[in-house]
This record gives sequence, C-alpha cells and structure tokens, in this order.
Amino acid sequence: MPEHVLITGGAGFIGTRLAARFAREGHTVSVLDALSPQVHGVGATPSSPLLQPLKKTATVHHGSVTSTDDVRRALSGVTLVVHLAAETGTGQSMYEIDRYVNANVGGTAKILDLLANEKHSVRRIVVASSRSIYGEGAYETADGQVVYPPHRSDTDMSGGDFDVHMPGFGPLTMIPTDENATLHPSSVYGITKQMQESLIMTVSPTIGIEPVSLRYQNVYGPGQSLKNPYTGILSIFSTLIRQGKEINIFEDGLESRDFVYIDDVVEATYIAATHARAAGGVFNVGSGVATTVNEVVRELCAAFGTDVPTRVTGNYRLGDIRHNVADTRRLRDILGYTPQVAFADGVGRFVEWVQSEPLESDSYERSLDEMATRNLLK
Repeated sequence: MPEHVLITGGAGFIGTRLAARFAREGHTVSVLDALSPQVHGVGATPSSPLLQPLKKTATVHHGSVTSTDDVRRALSGVTLVVHLAAETGTGQSMYEIDRYVNANVGGTAKILDLLANEKHSVRRIVVASSRSIYGEGAYETADGQVVYPPHRSDTDMSGGDFDVHMPGFGPLTMIPTDENATLHPSSVYGITKQMQESLIMTVSPTIGIEPVSLRYQNVYGPGQSLKNPYTGILSIFSTLIRQGKEINIFEDGLESRDFVYIDDVVEATYIAATHARAAGGVFNVGSGVATTVNEVVRELCAAFGTDVPTRVTGNYRLGDIRHNVADTRRLRDILGYTPQVAFADGVGRFVEWVQSEPLESDSYERSLDEMATRNLLK
C-alpha cells in the first residue's frame, strides 16, 4: 500500500536520497527540515538551488522538530515517519550540550507527545540511531570472553597509549558489535542518540505505532556536507587534499571506523521502513568492515591522484572511541539486506563528486581551536 512518508531532517545527506527512493516506489513524501546553516550554509531556504531536486520528490516544510506547530503541520496525513533530524558531531556535542539535547531528545519527545495526544494516522516510526551509543563496543579476551570496556582514560592517552583496556583482563581484541551489546556512549551526542532510540522504542508501542531503530555507522558518499567541520573525516580530509594542506592524523592513525556507503544506507532504511518483519526491531546498518584513519588517507589520496603531507601527531579528542565495526547479521537474516559497496569503490565515487563541487573555505582549524580551548582536544 502507498504510504505518506514524513522524513524529518529530510533535506540532509541521507534524507534527500531516501525521499527519492520512496517517491520512485509511488509513495507520497513530505520533508521537515530546519536547514541548519552549519550543514546547508548560511541563507539556505526551501527555494535554494541545492534543494530543487528534493522539491521534485517531496513537499518541503521548513521548520524544526522542536516546534509544536511545525511538527503538527508536517504530520498531517502521514502514515510513516522516518526520524533523521538531529544535531550531529561527537566533538561539538561535548560543549554545545543544551543545543544537542534540545534538538535530539527534545525534538523526539515533541513528535511522540503530539502522536500520543492528538489524532493521527502514523503506523510506524523509524528512528536513525547511531553506533555512538555503543561507546567502545565489543572486545574479546584471550580466553574468548566477550567484554564491553569502559571509556579510555585521559591519563593513558596523554602517555601515548590509545588502546582499550579493561581492569582485570589482559590484551583485548576488537570484534564486531552486535545489537545486544552493552550501551555506554562516550559523548553527549551518543547519549542523545541513545535517548532518541529509547523514547521511540518505549513509547511507540504504547500508542499503537510500530517502532524500528537503525544504528547507523559512519555514512559517507556523494552529497554529504562539505561545509560542516564537525562531522565526516572524508569531507574534512578531502578539503585539505584539494587545498594541498597537511593532514593532521589524530592518535596513531590506527583508530578505525565502519564506513558505510550512502546507497547502502538508503536501501537498508527503505527496507526497514516497509518490511513487515522490521516492526519492533533494532538493526545495525554498516559495512561490517573496519577501516583505519591511515587507510582512509591512503584511499583518498589514491582517488584524487595526488599526495599531501601527513603528520601523525598523537593528538586526541576526549569522547572519541578507538574502534567500532558493526555486526550486520541481523540486517541480513531478518530483512535480507547486505551492504554492497566496498570502501575503495565508494571513495572513488565520493571523490569524483567532490571534484565537481566548489572548494569550501577551511573551517576545520577553527573547530579544533574550539575544542582545544575547552580542553577537549589534547
């Protein structure tokens, strides 16, 4: 049956592509987006050129999930909600705490409050959760025991020890983190994502709505923001490479993330929104492959066909994790989807797109200065 889909944060990187995916299948699509200057640039409005493709697939509501009137207007006639709207950025969240909590937790509460107290036609909500809720994620001891280590200490990292440790255990080996893992986020952003998920998964069934949570890993690809210096090392490093500037690699460069290509994320989200077996489920959405920061730099330079100076500095940010890679078996076994795009292929597509975009001003150093001033960057 055709749905009327509301995508909050739908003018963003994932949302615009997801809107097109729903529209291709004959669904009616609405988008609610605040058009944050940090993501879209100063002065972005629904008539901005960058948003014209979205207007071909969706009705665009310019507004905030923290506004009762905006949310009420956007929910009219909607049968399915995909809740992407959120402030993003681990580092920035550690000093813009009120803004992150207000948007991420308050906005989610606003949606649920209206659905709990007013007439509506929503039957399912899909919430974009995050790998950040796992903190350091899952590790294995030498004797095969699975453990969930605490956050790394400032003392260890200041001495150049960036590995994860757990009292009473010897060396630990990172393993893929599944959906049953202990949740212990290490940043304000992670805390707000955990609260978003908890609110949706707890409240929705009590008001007759099917909840689904998708724990996204590091999403990348053509269309991601090149303006936002607080998220996305591929965007940050790409700008530095285009400017011929040195890349400052934090820690020892061996920290790793699970990078998942935008097309895979959109397809997994579409399936989770429409598949009967997704109801009530929590799913990791990732590639299942760990890629180090050193590997990211090498792949980007290869795709650009150039080299820039790199410096492994030993700098580190409080709130960052060492490693994380998703166990994606549940996504495969229940929803029948396995991500398709390998990192090297995805980076090639990303760089091809980046080279067609205007070179953005470098605000990365300013973002680092903000963290250093607050003693969050060492």
